[in-house]
Amino acid sequence: MASLPGSADRPVLVTGGAGFVGTNLADRLVRSGRRVVVLDDLSRAGVDRNLEWLKATHGDAVTVEIGDVRDRDTVNRVVGRASAVFHLAAQVAVTTSLTGPRHDFEVNALGTFNLLEAVRAQSEPPPLLFSSTNKVYGSLSDLSLDELDDRYEPSEACNARGVRESRPLDFHSPYGCSKGAADQYVLDYGRSYGLRTAVFRMSCIYGPHQCGTEDQGWVAHFLLAARAGRPITLYGTGKQVRDILFVEDLVEAFVLGLRHIDRLSAEAYNIGGGAGNAVSLRQVLRIIEQLTGRPVQAEYGPWRTGDQPWYVSDTGRFRAATGWSPKVGFEEGIGRLNDWFDGRVRGTAEPAPLRTAGARLGGL
Repeated sequence: MASLPGSADRPVLVTGGAGFVGTNLADRLVRSGRRVVVLDDLSRAGVDRNLEWLKATHGDAVTVEIGDVRDRDTVNRVVGRASAVFHLAAQVAVTTSLTGPRHDFEVNALGTFNLLEAVRAQSEPPPLLFSSTNKVYGSLSDLSLDELDDRYEPSEACNARGVRESRPLDFHSPYGCSKGAADQYVLDYGRSYGLRTAVFRMSCIYGPHQCGTEDQGWVAHFLLAARAGRPITLYGTGKQVRDILFVEDLVEAFVLGLRHIDRLSAEAYNIGGGAGNAVSLRQVLRIIEQLTGRPVQAEYGPWRTGDQPWYVSDTGRFRAATGWSPKVGFEEGIGRLNDWFDGRVRGTAEPAPLRTAGARLGGL
């Protein structure tokens, strides 16, 4: 199996590496024999626990830089020793962007610009993969939807496969604007300066190490609230559909993306669970009720700015380029996340090495 680009003697930089996705990615990389530098400002509640776990599990293979992507000196220092960069650090909530648009812009847009300039300044620029969002496509208000008992579905069968990368961008909310601007900068630095960059426009990701809240990480938030017997607010009808993706499958996509970066460079790819993992909020609540053995108390609130009634990723372009496809179905994945929460309650929360280790961890 082909190795990842860059010298194995130099670490891989993961910005936002103490976050949910970053922790899972850093764990995968270290188990594959690569050293990792985590850059994180630890501003999100709960991520310090992820960082403690990474250090306890991997020791000196993980180096921690407590810092902010808005700080150019810090960014220049960590990029200067990196063999590759996964850029995951971000302000992640639409709601937060509406109350603090300047902070949202500075973290998401300016922080990404700082990273790109630091990469460009290197004599051998490391490849960079950026975590973007499906919000760059806006509200998808032009899609005709049928309202069923528990979910929305496209009225036209041709749209059922999901949203393609050829769809025009249509930023909604400050978050959509800041992530969209960063998305376009990453692509253009690949085109204009020949950097090896790629953009993943991601759907909803869930799995172990997720600090789910009402604003971001909704699958984990639903599970945590239901397990604690707290009511869950569904904004809108609760029939909104997302193609949820288990984090293990996302990490595999990131690794493949980096491995094939020369072929993928200066392009954007939609990454999600696809049509096979398209599920509504109401359907997720029913799965959680089965797992917990008790009813979930659901309340309803008004639609939130930028919320898409239906979003499913057409991942065919990335699949054709790399052979990737999701392996964990949504029922299995939600069950595995619930098991992980059970383990955290018992004090044995941290997952064993990924179950795909034997087949897919080699050759990095």
